[in-house]
Amino acid sequence: MKRLTLFVTFVALFHVVGYSSAQQKVERKGTASTVKLEQAMSGYLTDLNGKYKLQVSEITYEPGGYTGEHHHVGPGIRFVASGELTFVQEGKTTTYKTGEYFYEAGNITNAAYNRSNSPVRIINFEILPTDWKGGSALPPKSK
Repeated sequence: MKRLTLFVTFVALFHVVGYSSAQQKVERKGTASTVKLEQAMSGYLTDLNGKYKLQVSEITYEPGGYTGEHHHVGPGIRFVASGELTFVQEGKTTTYKTGEYFYEAGNITNAAYNRSNSPVRIINFEILPTDWKGGSALPPKSK
C-alpha cells in the first residue's frame, strides 16, 4: 500500500505542475497525435479510482520530425509500432526500433526524433489526471 500511495503522490505532483505549464507549448515538427482510448481508472486500485485515467494515443513522426525538450504530466510506457525513434534523456541517446518498449517516468526532461527516412509510429500508454485535457507533454521545468 505504501508503494501505491507513493505512486499516487507522484502522479498528483505532476498534475499540479502540469496545470501551471499547460498554456506553454512544446516545440514540435512533423508529428501528429491521435487519442485512441481514454478511460477513467476503476477497480481494485481504489486510491486511483476516479482521480486518474489511462490514455492510449498514437503518435506519428514523419522523417525529420521531432518533439523538442519536454516532460510529461504522468508516467507512461511507449511502444514503437514501426520505424526507429531516437530518444535523448539526461545526456544519453537511445534508438528504439520496431517492437521495442520503453518507459518514461514523466518527471525527466527528454526529446524524441525521427532521424530516418521512414515514418515512425509510437503507441503511448499513460496515466493522467482524470480531468486533464490535451497532450501530456509539457515544456521543460525552469532550472
